[in-house]
Amino acid sequence: MSAQPPIAPSPVDAPIPIGTVVHLDPDAKFYDRDLVAGGSPWRLLRLAGGSRAVAERWLNGGVVRAGEERFARTLVQQGLLHLRYVDAPDIDDIDVVVPVRDDVESLRPLLVQFAGFHVTVVDDGSLDSGSLDQCAKQFGVNLVRLDENVGPSQARNFGARATERPFLWYVDADVEVDNAADVMHRLAAQFNDPLVGAVAPRVRGAAGSSRRDRFEQRFGPLDMGARGGLVIPGATVGYVPSACLFVRRGALGDGFDPSMRVGEDVDFVWRLHDQGWLVRYEADVVVTHPARDTWRRWLNQRVRYGESSGELAARHGTRLAPLRTDAWTLVAWSSVLLRSPMLGARIARITRDTLRSRLGPSSDDPDQVASAMVSRGLLRAGGPLARSVVRTYGPLVLVAAFHPKLRRRALALFALGTAWRWQKVRVHVSDIPLAVADDAAYGLGVWRGAWRAKSARALTPSITKSSIGLRDVLGLTPQGR
Repeated sequence: MSAQPPIAPSPVDAPIPIGTVVHLDPDAKFYDRDLVAGGSPWRLLRLAGGSRAVAERWLNGGVVRAGEERFARTLVQQGLLHLRYVDAPDIDDIDVVVPVRDDVESLRPLLVQFAGFHVTVVDDGSLDSGSLDQCAKQFGVNLVRLDENVGPSQARNFGARATERPFLWYVDADVEVDNAADVMHRLAAQFNDPLVGAVAPRVRGAAGSSRRDRFEQRFGPLDMGARGGLVIPGATVGYVPSACLFVRRGALGDGFDPSMRVGEDVDFVWRLHDQGWLVRYEADVVVTHPARDTWRRWLNQRVRYGESSGELAARHGTRLAPLRTDAWTLVAWSSVLLRSPMLGARIARITRDTLRSRLGPSSDDPDQVASAMVSRGLLRAGGPLARSVVRTYGPLVLVAAFHPKLRRRALALFALGTAWRWQKVRVHVSDIPLAVADDAAYGLGVWRGAWRAKSARALTPSITKSSIGLRDVLGLTPQGR
């Protein structure tokens, strides 16, 4: 297992410089006189003094003025504020590292796009090393040859050791980058923030005519979605793939864990986070990655991604839990599924009253704030909960459908969890069987990974403590409360 990366600079010692262009996250919403909700993960924050006026000025873009530097840093750390930089590191400050094994057909067009860059190709034990050697000479790039296949993690580490520039750009050979110079500028600009340790673009499925290609364009396994921001374990974007990843060399440490052939990117990103580094996902910058060329390889890819959860759970605990929620949110939605919505309504009401009492006299309209927070929190939780259940426990849900008393509820849960994929994209009937197969393959991989790791961590939900207790729900609160 690789050692932890170096510790990031302290946020206290890195305020956002005066004149930096910033913009508040589009999902941020103001409440009352000094409250704002949003961020990554989503939360409610109180803005003291004149901070609200400053945050509102940044809503549609603005600059950091004198006296606002530390406040801006606080909002950046919370995922509520994004920085816009014009300047980026020079191309001579960047080493492009491309791990590859035999795939010269994909490597050639990639090297065409990276003409003028400092590229190091790492031959990860190719069977036909001569072809790779010839390709490297043709494009004038450095070649590091490994006698044995050691996997992408170790291959990237060898590439890093063979280079010395301050920034590393890891790119898989089969990634398609239409305009490498533009992508470089837009991603590397984020390194103007000394706390940013890594930056990744959106990796979408490549265009194609097959059903796999069309499905991959909408639901590629490397696609983290259309909204950018901070990468935080447990947040909307919990990790980013290493297929196309910029890394600050000063944050790299020992790099990727060489013992991991799948899931190494998740492990690396989370170790960066643990050391205080910010990892950014820039969804507006898009590269593409082709779908696997056969159905067998396509399904095996999903299974392998699921299998990595066993080892990742052993290293990172509940961060990879298949279902994450607080206890009473789970009970509330379960009551709806079990056709007892009054219990869910009671939980929502008690949670609202508890939050309202905590806001107290410091709020102008605690009823409105509490109602909005609780309603949004519960509504935001329902679809993802169903999606999480189907993603990992789908076969068990279908087995439950054979029971006469559970059939309708199990099928409703399965339908909602499957359909949640299409919450923001148009439904194509041809996608439905692929979506079911995708979930089934991934779920199979999770169970296999748990079996191999001899641990049920990857299958165990993470149920956190709620803001209310059982005595509140039962109406047995202590006297004087």
